[in-house]
Amino acid sequence: MLNKSFLIILLVGFAFIGCKDNKKDAAGSEKEVSDSEMQISDEALLDTVQKQTLKFFWDYAEPNSGLARERYHPDGNYPKNDSHVVTTGGTGFGLMGIVAGIERGFIPRDSAVARLDKIADFLDNAPRFHGAWSHWLNGKTGEVQAFSKKDNGGDIVETSFLAQGFLVVREYLKNGSDREKSVARKYDELWKGIEWEWYTNNKNGIIWHWSPEYEFEKNFVIQGYNECLITYVMAAASPDHSIKPEVYHEGWARGGDITTNVESYGIPLILKHNTRGDKGGPLFWAHYSYLGLNPKGLTDKYANYWNLNVNHTNINYEYCQENPKGFETYGPESWGLTASYTRKEDGSVGYAAHSPDEDRGVVSPTAAISSIPYTPEKSLRAMRYFFTDQNDLLWGPAGFYDAYSLEGEPWVADWYLAIDQGPMVVMIENYRSGLIWDLFMQAPEVKSGLEKLGFDYEE
Repeated sequence: MLNKSFLIILLVGFAFIGCKDNKKDAAGSEKEVSDSEMQISDEALLDTVQKQTLKFFWDYAEPNSGLARERYHPDGNYPKNDSHVVTTGGTGFGLMGIVAGIERGFIPRDSAVARLDKIADFLDNAPRFHGAWSHWLNGKTGEVQAFSKKDNGGDIVETSFLAQGFLVVREYLKNGSDREKSVARKYDELWKGIEWEWYTNNKNGIIWHWSPEYEFEKNFVIQGYNECLITYVMAAASPDHSIKPEVYHEGWARGGDITTNVESYGIPLILKHNTRGDKGGPLFWAHYSYLGLNPKGLTDKYANYWNLNVNHTNINYEYCQENPKGFETYGPESWGLTASYTRKEDGSVGYAAHSPDEDRGVVSPTAAISSIPYTPEKSLRAMRYFFTDQNDLLWGPAGFYDAYSLEGEPWVADWYLAIDQGPMVVMIENYRSGLIWDLFMQAPEVKSGLEKLGFDYEE
């Protein structure tokens, strides 16, 4: 089953001819990185990558709303002139990234709090559908930007990614200055207003979309395993709109049928991924739900979630090393398959959920980098390769470009997507300090929600 977000570029219907030929900054001037900058320690490399990647959410955010753009194209070449389109789920990732940036000193605290305040006000005034936001909004007007014809209302999955960020911001600011406490209260109110139980439609399972025009007509029940575990956790954690435990167990966990004994490369898959094969889905499935939700020590009757994500990442890595299609792009330092821009056969740029089942010889830097808590040595080796060996190809004004291939003439999609940039900032921070995990997991509602669903977790 394909995730809805896999189809973003297909739905907006564009095909750009894309091949990077010059290293330029956002203003279009030539940009160089010196040899000394490349020969840096691991800690300095992590600083550099985090700080530069955060610019997507800080320097290149949509200016009116402060929210994360769906995409940032430094060349100014946007499909359908959609630079004003903002993403709610990607904004949730950005909220967590901004918290990491404050803590690291990458951005001024007062300015960051002002930006967080601005974002909260924009979201408070944007349309909501039983408390949930749409996948896309118009950053200039605050109106819904339909994702597709019948996807023009509430998107509870994107809302769950956004709400994950709400709780992180609230926990980070709640004991701060009077201004910070005020901002924390705004995020608390936004979180508490989401009507999670509405999206069950009185069934044992959460339904992805609701539209005032089409209601539950899409009827896409969210079942595991993919990137949506966080949706059920947030729904169970809600103080006023919580789901019943059976919604999780019968819906997400398919009445227990979510588990599997399948192995790949001698590594247990643990849960059945919503894919055709047995080598796991795209690696963002190991990232989006776990930006705030700490998988370390997290277990229920279906899985040990740390082992699940470590195994998923290692299977993805081993597939790239096996390289059954003989692509030149893959190697010990060049790996990682996930959803991103892609090179199409005709040379244009599209979008694909790269995975062992959807292998186009395209590596997305976010895949290996955002997996750094699970595979630190492999991920650091890849990060250094991206930064040093492929710097001219990959490094840009908001960090590593979205995707590349070394098949024939080296190619890069020298653009950025919020859903790929955000996990890098946040997961690097979780690897370094555990900050975002700690903030999210300390929220009392999260603890209650996990216990309600039958999870055990480390405190």
